[in-house]
Amino acid sequence: MDKKKVVEANPHPPLIKPRLNFWQLWNMSFGFFGIQFGFALQNANVSRIFQTLGADLDKIAILWIAAPVTGLLVQPIIGYLSDRTWHPYWGRRRPFFFIGAVLAAIALFLMPNSTVLWMAAMLLWVLDASINISMEPFRAFVGDKLPASQRTTGFAFQTLFIGLGAVIGSLLPYLFTNVFNISNTAPEGIIPPSVKYSFYIGGLVFFAAVMWTVFTTKEFPPDDIKKWEEEKLKSKGLLKGMVEITKGIGSMPKTMLQLAVVQFFTWLAFFAMWIYTTSGVAQNAYGTTDPTSKSFQDAGDWVSVMFMVYNGVSALAAFLLPVLAAKIGRRFTHMLCLITGGIGLILIFFIKDHQLLLWPMVCIGLAWASTLTMPYAILAGALPADKMGFYMGVFNFFIVIPQIVAAAILGFFVTNVFNNQSIYALVVGGISMIIAGLMNFIVKDKGDETSDEIIEEVMISEKTPPTYS
Repeated sequence: MDKKKVVEANPHPPLIKPRLNFWQLWNMSFGFFGIQFGFALQNANVSRIFQTLGADLDKIAILWIAAPVTGLLVQPIIGYLSDRTWHPYWGRRRPFFFIGAVLAAIALFLMPNSTVLWMAAMLLWVLDASINISMEPFRAFVGDKLPASQRTTGFAFQTLFIGLGAVIGSLLPYLFTNVFNISNTAPEGIIPPSVKYSFYIGGLVFFAAVMWTVFTTKEFPPDDIKKWEEEKLKSKGLLKGMVEITKGIGSMPKTMLQLAVVQFFTWLAFFAMWIYTTSGVAQNAYGTTDPTSKSFQDAGDWVSVMFMVYNGVSALAAFLLPVLAAKIGRRFTHMLCLITGGIGLILIFFIKDHQLLLWPMVCIGLAWASTLTMPYAILAGALPADKMGFYMGVFNFFIVIPQIVAAAILGFFVTNVFNNQSIYALVVGGISMIIAGLMNFIVKDKGDETSDEIIEEVMISEKTPPTYS
């Protein structure tokens, strides 16, 4: 590519983002360790808490609807607001990291002290909304700070911390019971002490990890601060903001629509797994449906170990996936991982020995690692920089809509079609994940990390040096 042509085509080039070193990538991603620590506790234990407080099996899915609905409402709004936020010290995304961390920590402390079912259900709404306030801007953070040549690596760092946080968060109840001899049983209607202490630690870790990113990472100002302020004034006001959000949804990039189909079937599968693994494993491998029994609580602890395994595999796979993607492409990497994960979910149905249940989780871990990396890496190159946060929030629609669908229909199917055998919900999830893998055939990856773009970055950077990182 001719250097003169590049400069002529960019007479007022945008801020050139320097490549970050290992520790800069570490610092900007570390907050995800705390976020996923909280999510892991939620995913592995909320069904257990609901059943302990008296929820019927067919009602669990609808109680879980709080999680996707809050994401549907919160993420586009937070993305829109964070795109229009700038403070010389706090930056653009970090104010939302901070606020979400404070609220999520409080909710994590309150959740295991629920005394009635409606209280736990309400706190799930609060907890999930708070986590979403912190989490959504983290996705846009990568697009904000990293050049195209580092975006897959940036999302891989996030996946690493997601995996590490989820490993420890998932394992905590099991460790408290089997290492520290803290009881995993309690009188009827009371949350066991091992679960309570796990949530308390989760609140502390969530807050501390997010604060690490907030206070160790700087942000770039908008490329043209004057123009940005003028645009912000034009869009000021809640009504105008909602109009802009609606228009933005109607003009989504084609790549986002293609990935939406993949995301729909992927997240329907994961949501089925989060809701029904505890009850399914308790019935299929431990032979119990009684939430007050020790066998059921032991099953709950073992599901925490199973979730630890898939998250651990995800953390280990985080940096292998970019290598594979460089050889066969990101969409085919994602396809391979999702099909593998779908097979893993189906295998859970056939395994009666609880220790052998760890092997399918290895397959699911590969799918989870890819789900947290590849769609975002593909999408980031197709989004306008000034709407990165907003579109990352809108992209969340295709995560939460399938979860809402799952919450609405899975309870009916488990009760009326599967005769209260919730293990079949995992088989449905496995089939859905395999379909998601095959749907990658329709995705067109623009390949935002092409060599021409990397050369262009270097050429422009010779003319316009970076400001700060």
